[in-house]
Amino acid sequence: MKKITLLIATILAIIILNDNRVYAETSSKPPTLHSESAFLMEANTGEILYEKNGTEPMYPASVTKIATAIFAIETGNLEDIVTISSEASAKNVEGTTVFLDEGEQVTLEKLVQGLLINSGNDAGVAIAEHLSGSMEQFSEDINAYLENVIGTEQTNFKNPHGLFDDKHVTTAEDLAKITLHAMQNDKFMDIFGKKELEWDGKTWDTTIRNHHKLVKEEIPYIGITGGKNGFVSKSGFTLVTTAERDDLHLVAVTLKTSLDSEAYEDTISLLDYGFENFTVSSIEEGTEFTVEGQEYVAPETLSFLHSVEEQPKEIIEEDGLVKIVDGNETITAFQLEKYSDGGELEARNTAVESHETSIFDNIFVYFLIAFILGIFILVNVAIRKRNKRRYARNNRYFL
Repeated sequence: MKKITLLIATILAIIILNDNRVYAETSSKPPTLHSESAFLMEANTGEILYEKNGTEPMYPASVTKIATAIFAIETGNLEDIVTISSEASAKNVEGTTVFLDEGEQVTLEKLVQGLLINSGNDAGVAIAEHLSGSMEQFSEDINAYLENVIGTEQTNFKNPHGLFDDKHVTTAEDLAKITLHAMQNDKFMDIFGKKELEWDGKTWDTTIRNHHKLVKEEIPYIGITGGKNGFVSKSGFTLVTTAERDDLHLVAVTLKTSLDSEAYEDTISLLDYGFENFTVSSIEEGTEFTVEGQEYVAPETLSFLHSVEEQPKEIIEEDGLVKIVDGNETITAFQLEKYSDGGELEARNTAVESHETSIFDNIFVYFLIAFILGIFILVNVAIRKRNKRRYARNNRYFL
């Protein structure tokens, strides 16, 4: 019995020690946050640097407008003239507005500017009506767009502005995905990063100013490229922020704090953590390699994230696969194109495949552990029963 126990314990130890999950070593610990949910992503690579309850459904408040803005930019015509309805006029919309007046004519682009910069809820209603005809249809249209185009998994938006609805929910991870997608659009980023804009409206001539304190530099921070804030009582304070330094582009999402100052404190902590501990290296487009007489070329700039403490190496295999290796660990891999065949091979980042394989391997490991434990329990039960029978047989004359 002791030999069996020792054998099983040895097998379990070997399996656990060979579990190949790897976590990036950094020079500082991940931050401790006030926010109930948070997410930090690197935009070039899509790598997740930090998350806290990242997949928990949350009320987003006005950071909803990031989704409305990119939806309008990508599916609408920004030069369209929108006539403001009674429902979209400022007098009939709650919260912050850009004082749109019934019958006023405004370009779709101006409405997106008023939506993102001044957080105009009336602009959101006008955009929804123009794109979809009604708020109800807009909800269906934007949710389909977010799921099918961007790949959100737990987002359900009931309106374009984020005013409270108990069914209007998303997650920090989905918001990071939405923002990452929007960042690829120059028009969006131009508006998303504006500190202020002259507004010449029918009833309101003013300078509208971004409400995000890092964007308007009320709180100084080097590298901020854009942001949107939000608040309703049931969502608490919410923030989405983008920043870049050198080749590192970060998306930080914080959801639900009780104080405005805590949301900014958390955001700065996330950005500091990202900039201080990670960096992006690249193989430039057109870089040539020769392996065993075969020439290969990088078809595009191939970027990969790693800890600032790592010095990863490039290993080129015979089939043109570039492995980025830190010690014995492969960080990511890219497929080069054969230089001589006109690029028949398509470049593909195999990091996702490696991650999926890693997940599968881990599931297999856990199944194997459970299987071995099951055998151990069955053997133990059988031995106990056998010993009881022997005891009963040896002592039957004394009963």
